[in-house]
Amino acid sequence: MTNDVLAYKSGDLIIDTQTASASSATYENEILFDNSAEALEVIRHSCAHLMAQAIKELYKDAQFFVGPVIEDGFYYDFRVSEKMGEGDLKAIEDKMEELVKAKLPIEKIYITKTQAIGHFANDDLKQEVLLRIPDGEVTIYKQGSFEDLCRGPHAPNTKYLRFFKLTRVAGAYLGGDEKREMLTRIYGTAFCDKESLKEYIATIEEAKKRDHRKLGAELKLFTFDEEVGAGLPIWLPNGGRLRSKLEQFLFKAHRIRGYQPVRGPELLKSDAWKVSGHYANYGENMYFTVIDEAEYGIKPMNCLGHIKVFQNEVRSYRDLPLKFFEYGVVHRHEKSGVLHGLFRVREFTQDDAHIFCTPDQIKENVIEILSFVDSLMKAFDFTYEMEISTKPEKSIGDEVYWERATQGLKDALGENGIKYGIDEGGGAFYGPKIDIKITDALKRKWQCGTIQVDFNLPERFDISYVDANNEHARPVMLHRAILGSFERFIGILTEHTAGEFPFFIAPTQAVIVPIGEDHHAYAKELASELAGENIDTEISMKNESLNKRIRNAEKMRVPMILVIGDEEVKNKSVALRDRRERTQYNLTKEQLILKMKEKMSEVHF
Repeated sequence: MTNDVLAYKSGDLIIDTQTASASSATYENEILFDNSAEALEVIRHSCAHLMAQAIKELYKDAQFFVGPVIEDGFYYDFRVSEKMGEGDLKAIEDKMEELVKAKLPIEKIYITKTQAIGHFANDDLKQEVLLRIPDGEVTIYKQGSFEDLCRGPHAPNTKYLRFFKLTRVAGAYLGGDEKREMLTRIYGTAFCDKESLKEYIATIEEAKKRDHRKLGAELKLFTFDEEVGAGLPIWLPNGGRLRSKLEQFLFKAHRIRGYQPVRGPELLKSDAWKVSGHYANYGENMYFTVIDEAEYGIKPMNCLGHIKVFQNEVRSYRDLPLKFFEYGVVHRHEKSGVLHGLFRVREFTQDDAHIFCTPDQIKENVIEILSFVDSLMKAFDFTYEMEISTKPEKSIGDEVYWERATQGLKDALGENGIKYGIDEGGGAFYGPKIDIKITDALKRKWQCGTIQVDFNLPERFDISYVDANNEHARPVMLHRAILGSFERFIGILTEHTAGEFPFFIAPTQAVIVPIGEDHHAYAKELASELAGENIDTEISMKNESLNKRIRNAEKMRVPMILVIGDEEVKNKSVALRDRRERTQYNLTKEQLILKMKEKMSEVHF
């Protein structure tokens, strides 16, 4: 089947064989049955319907909403009277295999929207789908006894859907609206061959082991509490130390590059958000309150505070570029259904910065930011790629500003020889941006940092500098975050490293294990000296066996374990177990401190 034609391609459009056979056009660009992106879209779209058919045969009252293809698979939202869980997936998979073996042809049926409304008159979920479809011709795909509204594309037969896996069950609000009913959602994936599916399943299993929510609890990094509220992380001592170290290293890196630390308030009058355009274009994502009969908005971004810093005094062209940075705490109204550990929260802290410069300085400053990005990504062993996001449908500002800003980003990337993709319409409402997408150890891509060029906010707030002709000129504002947010980045880093954090930010860099009470005094002395070198340690003095205390330290992914007995007290030394190097040896206290200081200084930003 590997040489079978699954569909055709016309420009960027995939034309399935059902559509091609109903057309008089000739399509020369064949999509073969393989693991190409186009073939997988067809296979996975069809597999979503295969899953729905299996569910319908097992649960007669099942009704279906939508079942799209997503980045690494597919899902279907549906209503069923029974509560479903992970344990039900095997039975659905078994039924899907039966349907594959039946080699059911997949038929495409053309009808009018009016006919479709009548055809699905007793199905309120299908009526919801039809509300979202323009008037005119619609299509139904049918296989065996199952049919559903769909625009395709689909494989010609269920025999092409052999290699699939259902991955999880979740809940999903109807149409993504948290005020409406909760439907059941099942996720799955599919490939054209067994080997690719097997590799994907292995990656999924490894991802479960690395899940930052699981490791966050095991390593005592953070927690959530319903009494506090959903999406509001609470940082525990281990997580607090990890985060603080990350902040300290970044602080130094910013200062070296000429950034000035500033801080804006977390609460600003709504009038300011109206001037900026956030009130009209981003208000649904913000929290508001009333103080002394005036409305205030809790900041979802840090840019307004930095604009006010710029406005605080008269600026000269000689002062530019001016670089302000802040670890800014922001709040955004996220729907409860999309909250996910540290990846999607309602309160987070951005490693935010804004650069005010002349239009001629855009390219050089974007290039400098790209260099900063590169050094940080290398420090954490991430590969990354860039994508330029252009003007969205909901935006502010003159078209000429958008064109200049977008071209400035393209010029900076082009001059550096950096390849980039284009995300049409994906920009912020006030300017185009470069999105930094990192790839982790499991080859998953994550969108983290961003670089945005903004001509609009300086115009709206009427900020200016005095140019060489002693006249007022408008600066350009570059918005920039490299990690994106500390929360999201730490979540990604936790999964990337499986909790084996780089030594320089590890929450606890060494656990000191005194064998007996006679060794406690030296353990405390050593911990104090290491603390003076900004190295965090813990002393394991519980009434447990030596082996158990060492095992507990290993479970916490601590880089170094320092065992202290009679010889070590006598010689002022330690018996070092290095988890990363997988070695054991003795060192004097001075040698240990020197080794640790070297490890702390291995990373340069």
